[in-house]
Amino acid sequence: MFSKPQILEIVREQLAIECNCRAGDFCKAGNVITTPALSDKRRKFSDQPFFFKMTTMGGNAVISADECLHDWIAEFAQDKPGHELFEHTNLREIDRQLAPHGKQLFQTHHMFLPFKDNAPQMMDIPIKWFEQDELHQFYEGTPFPNAFCETPFPERPDMLGVAAMEGESIVAMAGCSADTPLMWQVGVDVIPTHRGRGLAAQLVSRLRDEILARGKIPYYGTSLSNIYSWKTALTCGFCPSWIDTENM
Repeated sequence: MFSKPQILEIVREQLAIECNCRAGDFCKAGNVITTPALSDKRRKFSDQPFFFKMTTMGGNAVISADECLHDWIAEFAQDKPGHELFEHTNLREIDRQLAPHGKQLFQTHHMFLPFKDNAPQMMDIPIKWFEQDELHQFYEGTPFPNAFCETPFPERPDMLGVAAMEGESIVAMAGCSADTPLMWQVGVDVIPTHRGRGLAAQLVSRLRDEILARGKIPYYGTSLSNIYSWKTALTCGFCPSWIDTENM
């Protein structure tokens, strides 16, 4: 089992790989500007380095950007706390600077780590586990697009799934992908007719505990406006831990 300091150190090291900085840069008082780099150890969401990427763990921000933006960023971000750069007015101004280069910002990603032991009260529901070699059935045309992608990604392989069953039918499913050897990202879906019953929290909590038992770190991501997803994360002991955004 990982302690909170161990989890934070592992995550800071991973984010540093992706932002081309040092892990300690996320703990500095001021914002840090770097140039993009493409490491084989990154979480492989893109096969090209981002023109612009910005990450905060709640204090300062680390901004990895093409060198042509560095002078502007240094002036723009100089007196701003890192977390304020993720406010809409500042993101809008960053977007204006990206536009002449044919780029624009994608959404902000709100990421959670398992820092609390709380869990929903376990309900007596039928569940079924699926190991990696059983997950092929959930790809093309899947009704569970957050638990699993429509096609497998060898760079981020799906590792494990847990389903809530109603007879022989799956009514909710949580799954995880190995985005790095240690960090497994959790996603969950509930079919519309069965929402509002707490099934998402039931499955995410079970999957979180199983991932930790296998010596890995579960992490969870959602968008700012997905209130139901936020509630699921918080109910299952996940805490807001970092936010990032990048160009598309």
